[in-house]
Amino acid sequence: MVEETRNSVSGQADVRTVVQAGSMGEVHFHESADTGPEIAAFQLPPGAGHFVNRDDEQASVIRAVHERREAGAEARRVAAERPLVVAVRGLRGVGKTALGVRLARGLAEEFPDALRFVDLDDHRRDGGVDTAEVLGELLRSLGVRPDWVEPAYAGRRSQYWARTQGRRLVLVVDNVRFGLELDQLMPASADSVVIAISQGRLDDLKGGADLEIPLGPLGDEHAVQLLRGIADDPRFSTEPAAAEALARACGGLPAALEVAGEWLRKHRRRRLLRLVAQLTDELAERGLPMVEAVWDAAYGDLGPDAARLYRLLAVHPGPYLAPEAVTALFGEGADAAEDALEELERASLLLPGRGGRPAMHDLLRAHAVRCARRDGGEAGAAEARVRVVRWYLRQAQRADELAAGPRMKFADAVPAIEGAPDVEFGSGKQHALRWLESERLALYGCVRAAYTYGMDTEAWALCEPLWTHFLDHAHYGEVTEAFRTGRDAAQRAGNIAALVRMRCQLARPLWEQERYEEAETEVGLAVSGARVLGGELTDNELKLWPSALEFRGKVRSVRGDWAGAVPDFEESRQIHTRIKNPYGVLLQTHLLGQAAAALGELDRAATLLAQAHGMAREQRRERMTARTGFELGRVLQGLARREEAAELYAAALAGARGRGSGRDEVRILEALASLAADCGDEGTASEHRASARAIREREGGLPGTGTDSPS
Repeated sequence: MVEETRNSVSGQADVRTVVQAGSMGEVHFHESADTGPEIAAFQLPPGAGHFVNRDDEQASVIRAVHERREAGAEARRVAAERPLVVAVRGLRGVGKTALGVRLARGLAEEFPDALRFVDLDDHRRDGGVDTAEVLGELLRSLGVRPDWVEPAYAGRRSQYWARTQGRRLVLVVDNVRFGLELDQLMPASADSVVIAISQGRLDDLKGGADLEIPLGPLGDEHAVQLLRGIADDPRFSTEPAAAEALARACGGLPAALEVAGEWLRKHRRRRLLRLVAQLTDELAERGLPMVEAVWDAAYGDLGPDAARLYRLLAVHPGPYLAPEAVTALFGEGADAAEDALEELERASLLLPGRGGRPAMHDLLRAHAVRCARRDGGEAGAAEARVRVVRWYLRQAQRADELAAGPRMKFADAVPAIEGAPDVEFGSGKQHALRWLESERLALYGCVRAAYTYGMDTEAWALCEPLWTHFLDHAHYGEVTEAFRTGRDAAQRAGNIAALVRMRCQLARPLWEQERYEEAETEVGLAVSGARVLGGELTDNELKLWPSALEFRGKVRSVRGDWAGAVPDFEESRQIHTRIKNPYGVLLQTHLLGQAAAALGELDRAATLLAQAHGMAREQRRERMTARTGFELGRVLQGLARREEAAELYAAALAGARGRGSGRDEVRILEALASLAADCGDEGTASEHRASARAIREREGGLPGTGTDSPS
């Protein structure tokens, strides 16, 4: 090292050339007449060995940097007297540090003076950070000789401000817990960028962050991509489905995917399906080694209410946490639940979810189970499970009543849950339908949980409102599982009426997936069960037999046997007429009209469907008004009465869009395309087909044709 003179404020060395080794690596700097020594610009830890996705997050930072620069010098002087602060937050193991370092590397050309990284956990003592020690490390990395670093915090802070003044640098600060920790490390230059990495929000940061980046787990596609990068394994080609299952078991956490990669390298002869089961059990029972201690510490820092809620959230049935559902789960009132939930968010034990609702990661859910097991919270969890399942059932029943009105149902209405507020369906029917869709994952989860823990009545009762939701949203895998579970719950409970209804409801998603034999078995057993009902029957029980006949006819019709379906529809209509059920008569008239159309009897079909359409309007059945109108329109189109058909299609399309029914909208758009083509308007026909195709792709491949009836 050559001889130097020094500036007593900044500690800068006026030298020709200096090479210094410090705790942050080797630093090279050279003399500059204007600013003192020029130091090595690049001083970051190695990047992640494999990195995927996070493109939107990186683009948002570049955009923020450019917007700051384009604001102009005067605007920056007034509005930006400190560096641009980017706050990256998320649970441990989600890849925050890897993203922070990558962001800094991406800014290297635009911030040539220095790129620096400091991990506050390296300087944390009994929970607090020795900020003077951190400043000393930064000063040495910025070219200040160790013996010229001021001994006290105040002196080091002044040196740091002098050393960073006017520079364009990027500082990455990892493991920030409090805003004050970051405030004390702010460079003096407004032309710099500070990337703060934390688990929770830094709400106490002065002025807040300029850009918040809540980082969630990787999606399935990118998780598989990262796993393939970590472990280039030939089993991925021979067992692609198992590879995807292995990635899903890791919950999108890069840290967990690293563990999975280690298992793959360690167990090269084992089948991937075997590894999936073993890794899933390992993560559930023991957690993720590199983050378990951090999660334990975060849990240990919680207050009593937040810690209790964390344990209870393990039994929440869905991925997203609605505030009212959390209140029902917690059982201590809305204010206590709100405070506890807020504390969990600050501790980053929850993920940012949809629509402002937080979510709980599957691996953290398993951690909460372990905490409950360790702290004796399993009895409380059982009580909480009953509360939240019954709360969801009550809300679903209320939504169903608003959306579908009175119809054949067998479950008693659940009374209000003490201390748990109901959802406010402010806009009525449309709000209720949107709620059913937004909460469907929780509702399906409630069906599974109720059946697993012996709440059979609740399990099959939940399927009744899910039927209304299913009519507009064909989530086949989920709804088939739910209706099958509801069937088994009704059978285990010995409720014959409910069992008949569940068999009929299960049959529909089965036949729509072309699983005709299974559907026929269900409706056959439903018809037999309805016939053996005896004693004094309620109005709804009287409707079961004709309803089961209707479903049997539907199975026959979707298999192309319309002639075989007609007797079932005719007998069902006769019974509905005899028991004075106008809605049942409407449904069977509608189905008989469809059958006549399918058999080529268009004039008879037009007559029957016009009758059904009139009944639907008279009974103020919006869904059936739209659907009977659509079917009538198809028949009129076949009779070359195109203007009448167009009017009916337009009304049906408005109804489908009002209900948010993707499946109906697809069918009507395809019919409109056919009508436009009949009229020689290929341009309009192409537009309608493209719209239908986009909806089908969005909804997961909905069928464009079929027979729909909310029986």
